[in-house]
Amino acid sequence: MSATVNRDPEAMKARELALQRTLTVWIVTGLMFMLLPGTFLGVWNLISITGAHSTTLIDPAWIQAHGHAQIFGWIGSFIIGIGFYSLSKMGRLPEFAITRSWISWALWTAGVTLRWATNLWMWEWRWMLPVSAVLELLAFLLFFLTVSGHRAEPKPGSPKAGGPPVWMFAVIAGSLGFLASLSANLAVTIQAGVSGIGPAIPHGANERLLVLFTWAFPVVTIWGFSARWLPVFLGLREPAAKFLFAALGVNTLGVIAAMLGWFIPAMFAVLASSGTAAYAVRVFLPPVKAPKTIGVHPTFPLFVRFAYAWMIVAAALGVCAVFWDQAGGLWGSSRHALTVGFMSTMVFAIGQRVLPAFCGMRVLYSPKLMFWSLALLNVGCLMRVSSEIAAYESYVPAMWPLLPVSAIIEMTAVTVFAASLLLTFRQPPAHLANAAQA
Repeated sequence: MSATVNRDPEAMKARELALQRTLTVWIVTGLMFMLLPGTFLGVWNLISITGAHSTTLIDPAWIQAHGHAQIFGWIGSFIIGIGFYSLSKMGRLPEFAITRSWISWALWTAGVTLRWATNLWMWEWRWMLPVSAVLELLAFLLFFLTVSGHRAEPKPGSPKAGGPPVWMFAVIAGSLGFLASLSANLAVTIQAGVSGIGPAIPHGANERLLVLFTWAFPVVTIWGFSARWLPVFLGLREPAAKFLFAALGVNTLGVIAAMLGWFIPAMFAVLASSGTAAYAVRVFLPPVKAPKTIGVHPTFPLFVRFAYAWMIVAAALGVCAVFWDQAGGLWGSSRHALTVGFMSTMVFAIGQRVLPAFCGMRVLYSPKLMFWSLALLNVGCLMRVSSEIAAYESYVPAMWPLLPVSAIIEMTAVTVFAASLLLTFRQPPAHLANAAQA
């Protein structure tokens, strides 16, 4: 018999505090991966590429270490931490879910750290790469098995009480994409170790994996969170379920095509699914209610729309890349528009909206810091995407010097974002702060 949640008020309060502590640790861990092995290493790589005017002199293992830290170390930590917290709040997860969250965090942090360190220093990489992948997969399986027992508590009188809402299907699809990504990661690291070709994953396999790691996992999860939160925060109409299901289906076909090496149909599929998903969540349609911007910067809804525009740009650049890419500029700009323009902008916007409340019922430290993190991120991304195409593909070689400038701007943005959340977490909960002022 599975353990049940204790409904005693004091026990529930203690459980809530424990959940907030675990989520805070997950988020801070994600921020550390974002800043150190993620962004700072990415800036160093880009400066080196700019100096050589080529990517051929840069160890691909270093580039992959940066990407892994960003997608799995940062985004993955946020998703798992929020998943443990929100599903524990919404449903009837057992008491041991908190203990499992700590175990999952330890395995996940060790796995991502080991992967990053192995790619950089190559110590016993034929063993360490598969070990890191096993640790990451075990951490996620513990999370997946825990939350798969989630049973939402229906709201009395709710018209949707008879079945799960559409956003939950998108989150489930994103979780399955997460599982597929980690399973594929384990397979390729084992193959690299056995064959001795590494520690960098071979280019062809890595190109296919990048589609899986981005479009099947964080993109789909963000669609789910958007369907859940944007009607509340932006005052949008409820998502169009049929269109969101269609987007999920077409996107899945695109990812499968990419894994088979059929990049032309794959990129057209993700472009179609991107436009369909944007329509499904109503992000570009006029709101039906005033957005909720109390406690955050009033430009918050604008940046959410910017993010979805970046997603469509990323998909369109992917289509261009399969026909005209010669030196990696179009492929690189497509991935950057997706990971920074779409994913990072959504995390910066939604994260600073919900995480202060999730991590102890706090109020965001400074809405101005929120604005500057988002503004700098988008300026840097625009500069990076445009200059990467122009410089790498030799359309406008004079734009090479803009690449490190864009990197510094983006690094400043992520530092401001991290500072904004860390300063927020240092504040007392809102009710205690109000009581102290009374």
